[in-house]
Amino acid sequence: MTIIAAADGSALGNPGPAGWAWYVDDTCWAAGGWPHGTNNMGELMAVLDLLRQTAGSDQDLHVLCDSQYAINVISKWTAGWKRKNWRKADGKPVMNVELVKALDEAMQGRRVTFEWVRGHAGHELNEAADRLARAVATAYQQGQDPITGPGFEGAAASPADDFRVGQTEPVAALFSLDPEDPELDDDLEDLALPGDEPIEDPDPDDLFGPVDVPGLDADVTAIEHVIDLERALLTATVRSDPSRVAALLHPDWYEIGTSGRIWNRAEMLAAIGPLPGEAECEVVDAQRLGPDQILLVWRSTGVGPAALRTSLWVRREANWEQRFHQGTPEA
Repeated sequence: MTIIAAADGSALGNPGPAGWAWYVDDTCWAAGGWPHGTNNMGELMAVLDLLRQTAGSDQDLHVLCDSQYAINVISKWTAGWKRKNWRKADGKPVMNVELVKALDEAMQGRRVTFEWVRGHAGHELNEAADRLARAVATAYQQGQDPITGPGFEGAAASPADDFRVGQTEPVAALFSLDPEDPELDDDLEDLALPGDEPIEDPDPDDLFGPVDVPGLDADVTAIEHVIDLERALLTATVRSDPSRVAALLHPDWYEIGTSGRIWNRAEMLAAIGPLPGEAECEVVDAQRLGPDQILLVWRSTGVGPAALRTSLWVRREANWEQRFHQGTPEA
């Protein structure tokens, strides 16, 4: 027998009031959250609590996630981070490291498979987990007590309970808020609009150079680096300085925006500015197409209509540059 469950996270503002949930059926689910957290914290915490509550079962576990980030953290990136003493490809500490370590420990000896499902597409289990996670975030936003659910029958108390609803310790003491999550990507067309960046900027000076980290899987290293560069394009520091943006855009760069407008490099550099609000995005896929090409796909919400985003990054003279971007409104 196999336990099939959906796990999801939600943050209103990202960061902001946050929730997480996993769902098997109406008699078997759990939810929790924090007054202040990120969407990715919720995504990871949902899987961690599911793993710990089902630890006493001898059944296999099949986890449905609409976050490629969560799947990659657990099934791809953690091994490389451990080899680098919990450092990322750019040498910076892994964000949410205590949560990532707890997930790594909870996965030991388990028979677990992960499946990506498209969010907000009518998948019954995913929709239920999404509603429960968002309900917790909303409860915190409104100053109410969240509903935590029945949990998994026969589950013993575990360290996961320390991070569940009712936690009064500041969330920063439990996890690192992650301004560098892949969830923070957005359409470059939106970058031309004025506004304030809601999340602390990463240091863009650490992002523009080539990356070469011995001992770490080359694909993982390059993909993490490119994701960092994509995030840098969202920061107020970079978008306020056209020369920094220019360093990340290929000379032949262009974009097809969600409106259908085609932007060339000169037009974008003349118009670019800080984002107008808070973007909530999730990485759908990240693939290395060849030695010098990486394709990123993500979904964006929170700034303008929901859309699927695609960026092609190429390596030129040892540096990675964005060659093409497209935003497609989500049906």
